[in-house]
Amino acid sequence: MSRDIDFKEVFEQFHPKILHYLSRMTNPHEAEDIAQEVFDKVSRNLRNFKGESKLSTWLYRIATNAAIDRMRSSSFKRSPEHTSMEDITGIEDRNVWLDHNKTSTDQTVIRKEMSECIREFIDKLPSDYKTVILLSDLEGFENKEIADILQVSLDTVKIRLHRARAKLKEILNEGCDFYHNEQNVFACDRKPSQILPKPPK
Repeated sequence: MSRDIDFKEVFEQFHPKILHYLSRMTNPHEAEDIAQEVFDKVSRNLRNFKGESKLSTWLYRIATNAAIDRMRSSSFKRSPEHTSMEDITGIEDRNVWLDHNKTSTDQTVIRKEMSECIREFIDKLPSDYKTVILLSDLEGFENKEIADILQVSLDTVKIRLHRARAKLKEILNEGCDFYHNEQNVFACDRKPSQILPKPPK
């Protein structure tokens, strides 16, 4: 069974997804190195994959553990926490919290600004909350799959996800003013007290 799985096919299918996920979990600069570690481990252990879970959940489990290990490292803690969303493609077209679909260029710009804001507030969440938010709302995994990835119970995932969404909503309401603009598009402005200085170049 596992011997029929070709590493090259796995890499080509999942590397872009895993890299994007790791960019969200950490930052684009760290993601490349972590992704290399992940697929090095996958290449060594693919023959031992028993198929007891989906291949995707197995890969995301490895990626999640690698990202959490990196975030706990002293070198990561010394690095800038927030990075430019220009380095991360795709997230601006899928603002799941505000239920937007891709439309006009103006709306995409507004949505991108909102996504940058939301990304910064997601980064403020505890790592357990951040992980379930990303896996569920951005990667699209079902709760049962998330439980498999994180190796926790289904009830734990449900509780953690409920609390994560509630916490994110709370800090978004504290940090942003939401409104409909002249084009009747749902938009937001960061409250003055929450405007973060741009990192030095």
